[in-house]
Amino acid sequence: MESALQAGLPHARSEAWKYTPLRNLERRSYAQPQAGAFDDALLATIPAPRLVFNNGRYDAAHSDLDGLAAGVSLRPLSQLLAGDDARASNFLERRFERPEEIFARINAALADDGAVLRVEAGVQAGTVHLVFVGAPVAGDIAWHLRNLIELQEGAALTLIEHTLGAGSHSHLGNSLSHVHLAPRATLSHARVQDEAASAVAIARTDAVLSRESVYRRLDLELGAALSRHELNVALHGEAAQLHANGVLLATGKRHLDTRLGIDHVGRDSRCDLVWRGMGAGRSRAAFHGGILIREGADGTAAMLSNKNLLLSEGAEIDTQPVLEIHADEVQAAHGATVGQLDGNALFYLRSRGLPAEQARALLTAAFCRETLSVFEDPQLRATLEARLDAALTALEEVASA
Repeated sequence: MESALQAGLPHARSEAWKYTPLRNLERRSYAQPQAGAFDDALLATIPAPRLVFNNGRYDAAHSDLDGLAAGVSLRPLSQLLAGDDARASNFLERRFERPEEIFARINAALADDGAVLRVEAGVQAGTVHLVFVGAPVAGDIAWHLRNLIELQEGAALTLIEHTLGAGSHSHLGNSLSHVHLAPRATLSHARVQDEAASAVAIARTDAVLSRESVYRRLDLELGAALSRHELNVALHGEAAQLHANGVLLATGKRHLDTRLGIDHVGRDSRCDLVWRGMGAGRSRAAFHGGILIREGADGTAAMLSNKNLLLSEGAEIDTQPVLEIHADEVQAAHGATVGQLDGNALFYLRSRGLPAEQARALLTAAFCRETLSVFEDPQLRATLEARLDAALTALEEVASA
């Protein structure tokens, strides 16, 4: 905490934060986290097993671990710390040295709860849900969650994170997740960020992939006034694979910021990154896709595609693909575009009798749904498609206004 206070919040001079406005946060104060009330219907479509946190506090009443597979442990960090679990404490001890890691430092100082999910070797764990609810209370509060997802050798899991706003609030959520995949482990991980329109959502994921492990991930950034997510993945093991897609949907005056830091260390590793962004109203979206291929990581295949659509004159999208190669015999490419809907495609659909709004909706849906291909499970894809379509409908209403 002393280090964080001395450094202060970064401003535009910091390359890692140049697109993320933090001056308003400096003028605000936040109280300690406390649970708020919310309608049970918010969780109606999220089945068990699920672990629920209410304003950064474990919510036993809404959590439900029925159906959790044998060999799977899912518990709140606060319970493990109360029981003096050394393994749960170890990952809290990590230090963050770089100046731009300000929110990670604050998290390291203040985190006292989160989800600890472990899957034993060879277990096919099914689907688990983590739910983080922001609910109105008197005044603004801040919470800091630390999560650990650990899959042992040959294990497989589907994990869906839901970050939801249960009403109008301006809270600050600061979460830091660690993902560890042992050799030949497979994790399918979907994260849906749909916080309240005035909320601040700061998230960071640090993942380490071992030999022949596979990490499939989708991030849907749909809400919050200010949202920033850093996804850092180190492919340490030979033939490790990362397939990470995402969608940034910016409306109104929202600011959505995503930074990828993909580090290829082992030989014959692979990453495929497909990200789509859309801006409407006076919103702003920023995307940084960084790929580093280290010396000795021969045989690496790394592909990044970031395409963006501006639906309003007042919207802004900034994209920065970065590819750094220090190895031979690699396949690597990146591409980034910012533009508008294809006029010829709109004309084609209109000439077939479709109204303008419906034609725009069809094109934007097709543009974003491409990212869902990261998952093979049709039920999972249908669930995420429904969430995405609902957000696209709201975005179209703003863009057409």
